[in-house]
Amino acid sequence: MKTSDEYNGYRIPVPAEFDELISHFYFAENKSSNPIIHTFLPTFQSIMVFNFGAAISLITKEKEEISMDKCLVLGPVKQAFTYVMPPGGEMLVVNFKDDAFFRFFGTASLIEHVHPDDLLNDNCFTMLWESLSKMDQVSDKVTQLLQFSKLYIQNRHPLTEQIIAFGNSAVSPVKQIADQQKISERSLQMKAKNHLGYSSKEIGRYMRFLKAVELVQQLTVNNNDVNWFVVIERCGFYDQSQLIHDFKHYLDLSPSRYLKFQQGICNSRS
Repeated sequence: MKTSDEYNGYRIPVPAEFDELISHFYFAENKSSNPIIHTFLPTFQSIMVFNFGAAISLITKEKEEISMDKCLVLGPVKQAFTYVMPPGGEMLVVNFKDDAFFRFFGTASLIEHVHPDDLLNDNCFTMLWESLSKMDQVSDKVTQLLQFSKLYIQNRHPLTEQIIAFGNSAVSPVKQIADQQKISERSLQMKAKNHLGYSSKEIGRYMRFLKAVELVQQLTVNNNDVNWFVVIERCGFYDQSQLIHDFKHYLDLSPSRYLKFQQGICNSRS
């Protein structure tokens, strides 16, 4: 939670019945006279952002600037991006879990930003935004979103259920599940990527990086110095060059520059 007289940002938990679909909501508003700038750490999950104030700008690693008007979906978010919330900005973010985005929209490999109505060939999200924008309480907006989601959610595919049951680890479950189900690894990999938006190899690499980020955060709680060789050993990197390569891949920052700017980086998975 980041709260002050001028900036207010906090997480909102979801009821147990939605725990399989959404990790949490995030609400933020900027009441100051200056823009608020944060970098969003990659999560390998999809997000939906509702904007109820001044237009918010998203800046990608390639320096492309996206101006968000009312509603936008992104994901799976595989690399960091920066968002700029101007004075008067207000947003509500839905953080999807695992295959939830596929179960809502029938796809999980967006890569680029898109308005959700374009995925459904309907204007239901524009109408939803209109309804939400009239509500003063954030809790009412969240309740409305959860009720709306019930209209679209599909059942989880049994094979995806098995993959998710393994958890996000560096160990790929694909070969074991493929052997059990007597199907090819390639077929299972394609299904997993279609439902989750990433391969087991991709998520394994990402989870190693995320473990490094969280370890660095722990090590710097009381000390600004980090022994990078400890990070390399504990997180399973081959060497220092691999550690540097992954930080630059996901954050476009070297490990040392991440130390300098980590206070301005939001980790939605924490």
